[in-house]
Amino acid sequence: MTQRVLEWATARLREGESVALASVITSQGSVPGKPGAHMAVTESEVYGTVGGAGLELKVMNHLREILETNEGRIETYQLQKEASGTAGTPLNSLCGGVLTVAMEVIQPMPHILLAGGGHCAQAIADLSAPLGWSVSVLDTRPEYAAEELWPDAEECIASQPEEFLARETTESLARFSHILLLGHDWIIDETLLIGLLERTEGRPRIGCIGSRSKWQAFEKSGLDSGISQETLDTVICPIGVNIGAESPQEIAVAVLAQIIAEVKGVEPASASWRE
Repeated sequence: MTQRVLEWATARLREGESVALASVITSQGSVPGKPGAHMAVTESEVYGTVGGAGLELKVMNHLREILETNEGRIETYQLQKEASGTAGTPLNSLCGGVLTVAMEVIQPMPHILLAGGGHCAQAIADLSAPLGWSVSVLDTRPEYAAEELWPDAEECIASQPEEFLARETTESLARFSHILLLGHDWIIDETLLIGLLERTEGRPRIGCIGSRSKWQAFEKSGLDSGISQETLDTVICPIGVNIGAESPQEIAVAVLAQIIAEVKGVEPASASWRE
């Protein structure tokens, strides 16, 4: 059962969902769940078991709480009729035992869609590999999205923006944590930007390489297309922390540093002129 729960959790993580995992680590007396029992939850699903009945419901509620707080915890549950709670969280149960459950939140690793397979994208992919992050590439030019050029990419997509967007939904796009618009043609980036903002709800985070004037033009097009200012303000442009980056490799360092800071929940100095 442990393997199945972990496989289920891994599959959810690949789809971009956070998972809260409970593991029974100790037990005493008569309890429904033994050490090694696991249960995992996402915002909408539950898989596995730590023993059933009132214990299961209590652990499930605690897992949903830590999904919100992103803070793990260890809980001891006292499964006794009229339990006082001196040995742990009291549960009105006839089992008579005590068990301890470790709960943790597992966040999905970044999966970056590089929308444009040029030099900056290749540098970002090279630096993502030692971090254990996944990358995919999208380009209108088949030679820039060829599997031979991107042997470690999760997906290599040769497609026009309209064709790509027609196949994607809010749910499917959530497999990416970030989409970086790095196209060789501003029209491609603008088309993708508007189409993505019409389909995304918080994930993936969208970033665009470019200047102030480029963003002002994109912002106007987005507003003209019915995209709200609030939604447009979620886009990172220009991408990367301000380290004076010039070369593709330096830009890659700046971009990945920004994503790391986001994942860690810290606020680095930003290259954005919109602060």
